[in-house]
Amino acid sequence: MGTISTRVPDDLEAELEAYLESERLDRSTAVRKLLAEGLEAWRRERALEQFADGDLSLSKAAELADCSVWEFTRLIEESDTAWVSSDHLEADLEEL
Repeated sequence: MGTISTRVPDDLEAELEAYLESERLDRSTAVRKLLAEGLEAWRRERALEQFADGDLSLSKAAELADCSVWEFTRLIEESDTAWVSSDHLEADLEEL
């Protein structure tokens, strides 16, 4: 397991201390938990963006987000990400 050391502003450290007390965790465990949660959120946001841009298929985006296709479709719904590009939608509307 690697080691990460960083300096943080006083206000962030105070918030971390409050989190430690609230969750009853030691500093290392709390920082690992927060880092894992932050990276999970970042992966999901990145997957949603790339899916919305048409860069990834649904299954590849779900893989990037580290969740099942069903979980990813729920994320899409919650984020109001378009399933169909506006180009395709406009073309379909013109045909009607």
